[in-house]
Amino acid sequence: MYAIIATGGKQYRVAEGDIINVERLGVDAGETVTFDQVLAVSDGGLSIGTPTVAGATVSATVIKEDKSKKVIVYKYKRKTGYHKKNGHRQLYTQVKIDKINA
Repeated sequence: MYAIIATGGKQYRVAEGDIINVERLGVDAGETVTFDQVLAVSDGGLSIGTPTVAGATVSATVIKEDKSKKVIVYKYKRKTGYHKKNGHRQLYTQVKIDKINA
């Protein structure tokens, strides 16, 4: 059984027991989160929502909140001596999928 959920502007295919990194939720470690934007659920047959599946939720437990690896952004314009180096670390929340309620 799997589900497709939407959170943080992205879509994730999840199954029970999966550990995924989603955009930062602002929830402490050990707390439970419920995702109610379930786009599709598969339990033998595939149920596709319009736009979401009615009454379907996915519950997950927050493992940790952290920053991802640094991404280097380098801007450069030739012949002018212009260059700019910048770094960025995106915040994420790591969650473990506990139950898919369909």
